[in-house]
Amino acid sequence: MSDTTKTSPAVAARAADPAVARWAGGAVLVSVTAVLAVLLSRATDRLPHVLPGYAAWQDEAYANVPQFLRWWIGDATEAEFFKSAIGGLGMIAGGWLAHTAWRRGRRWAGFPISYGTGLWPWLLCSAASGLLLSDLAWGWTIPATGQWQPTFVPFVSVPPAVVLVYGAGWSVAATGAVLGAALTTPTALVVANYFCHPLHLPNIIGNVTGMWVGALLAFLICRHLPWMPRPLSAERSAEHAEPTALEPDERGGVWVIRRVLADFTEAQFYGNEIAAIGLIGGTLATYLLNPLTPVYGSGLLPAMLTAQVLAGTLGVLLYQRRWAVLGWYPTFVPVVSVAPAVVLTYGATVQAVVLGAVFGAVAGPPLAALVSRRLPPDFHPFIGNVVSMTVCTLIAVPVLGLLPGFVSTL
Repeated sequence: MSDTTKTSPAVAARAADPAVARWAGGAVLVSVTAVLAVLLSRATDRLPHVLPGYAAWQDEAYANVPQFLRWWIGDATEAEFFKSAIGGLGMIAGGWLAHTAWRRGRRWAGFPISYGTGLWPWLLCSAASGLLLSDLAWGWTIPATGQWQPTFVPFVSVPPAVVLVYGAGWSVAATGAVLGAALTTPTALVVANYFCHPLHLPNIIGNVTGMWVGALLAFLICRHLPWMPRPLSAERSAEHAEPTALEPDERGGVWVIRRVLADFTEAQFYGNEIAAIGLIGGTLATYLLNPLTPVYGSGLLPAMLTAQVLAGTLGVLLYQRRWAVLGWYPTFVPVVSVAPAVVLTYGATVQAVVLGAVFGAVAGPPLAALVSRRLPPDFHPFIGNVVSMTVCTLIAVPVLGLLPGFVSTL
């Protein structure tokens, strides 16, 4: 028997170890989240109501400056369906910490924030300014309709995307902010109010439609603005959370857990687990202070968080080879679209949590990657991500409603 033959079982075992570790890490993360969700659900009735509930918060959002600022910061977490001011502060603080650690070369900095471009401060400036303009220009629709409106959409679409494509600078940041508030929000308002509401579809369909329609228009306009610089190279402006592909043994169980956490902030173009810990931790703190404050006062945070973690974990495990080859892959898509939308539509049932997560994890990432690859180099690839969110949610929610046990709460 040759030496190669003798050692082949050991080689095969070593090759299998990372795969086993990945699935084990994913199982641990989902299990811990599910246990936490059960504990939170059982404790809900005994939790205090220190913070005002969502309904009162919405009524007071434009009553005075402090309440408006709280609403504005809470909008930073709308992409995850959390609507938590404490979560927003936690995410931004975590982002600052991750950016500072990345600049200083600290090993604990996590995945390079904003894809290692160093543009996080400018990205935050443009996104926050676009959100402020959106809330000031379109916030009147909330008291006018008496219900939630998608004023948050610039924070996670055109403004940060323009910065990532064109680079740093006040003119770039301001242009992104203005285009975001002027294009994405009104489009989202129209689709949400005149399509989603009459057909009893999730508002996210209007949100993400406003993002990709507004982004297509914005990047076309940017081509003709004389003060805009030349776009950055495709390599720098593309979404790559890691500079190089990883070897299989570097993508074990810990990597899966870190990657799933980081995916919670991909919608904000952070892609960092420290920022995600601030986001999730702050939102959980909000729930403990009043379970009727986050997630629009629905009390669905435990089930929604479980669905999101399950969707993110399945996506990372199913498409880890794409991560290894490309360095980045849109596994976050179901975390901020299909999975939470199904729970918000059909409630905190096992079938809603599991099937929404599975459908989103299987279909969302490859469709997003397919669309993104076909965009011009000066159009940020996030457009493909939000197109995928639109299509997958538009299919998943009505189709699941045909199955036994799915009763819409909209």
